[in-house]
Amino acid sequence: MVGDHGGDRDDDGAAADRVPAVPAPVRSVIHARGYPVMRLLTWNIQCGKGCDDVTDLSRIVAVARQTLDADVFCFQEVSANFSRFGDGADQSAQLAALLPGYSAIFRPAIETMDRAGSTHCFGNMTLSRLPVLQIANHLLPFPGASGVRSMRRHALEVTVQATFGPVRIVNTHLEFHSADQRYAQITRLLDLQQDASESPRQASSRHDEPYGSQTVAASSLMCGDFNFDVADPQHALIDRASRPGLNYRDAWTANRLGRSRAPTCGIYDRAQWADGPDCRDFIFVTEDLVSHVRSIEVNEATDASDHQPLAIELAD
Repeated sequence: MVGDHGGDRDDDGAAADRVPAVPAPVRSVIHARGYPVMRLLTWNIQCGKGCDDVTDLSRIVAVARQTLDADVFCFQEVSANFSRFGDGADQSAQLAALLPGYSAIFRPAIETMDRAGSTHCFGNMTLSRLPVLQIANHLLPFPGASGVRSMRRHALEVTVQATFGPVRIVNTHLEFHSADQRYAQITRLLDLQQDASESPRQASSRHDEPYGSQTVAASSLMCGDFNFDVADPQHALIDRASRPGLNYRDAWTANRLGRSRAPTCGIYDRAQWADGPDCRDFIFVTEDLVSHVRSIEVNEATDASDHQPLAIELAD
């Protein structure tokens, strides 16, 4: 390498000119091959607003990186140009700038336009330093929207290349106010997993037309704010699913039954969570990935959001 060269300054300079910078996609492939552990952090960041009422995305990123040197960050509640959140800024652009070296993928569940023609977006964001193979944004069912306070929800699906194969990372945030909507959304998420599991496909190395350029991985990790707690029957709809193909299992207990559950919200913010600490954020992995789970932990120390970061490591 140029930095290890033992020649004089001029020779070093010439060598530097001969060795091109490594493109970002190549760096991500090298990273994936060199690290047999995939680290992921999921966090409902509440548009960067902490329990001190201060909105600070730099703090969010600092806490996230201190919690885990993650290959993939999955954030929920990211705003772009809504005036009530982050002074109306494009938080997706800010997060991308704060995490250089990561492929930044933001997709909205809400995308609306004002009379001046400006767009306002709200949704989930996934940032990956592993190679990204495929991106899909799935709008989730919204039944009875006019009869209950609710908003459109979605699942941002980013397929990455881990050392143990392609994995569909599903970053989602389900409805808070309506159990019926959550049920429909869970059903849709399970449908998507069943479809992928029964009909996986790997894109060719060439991307000259869309039919041959799609990767559908059967293996999946689904994470986010599900807005049910572990005792809710809706948790069991996912954790105890028995559909054809690979089903999801709660990574917290998948290989450690009986482990005490850590709260993921309500620790510091008692205004929104009057009943105190609760667990509403989860990571589910497909059955083939259960044996890869090395650790899963909640950062209970931070009050940078009303939710806590949840981090997982999967080993090859």
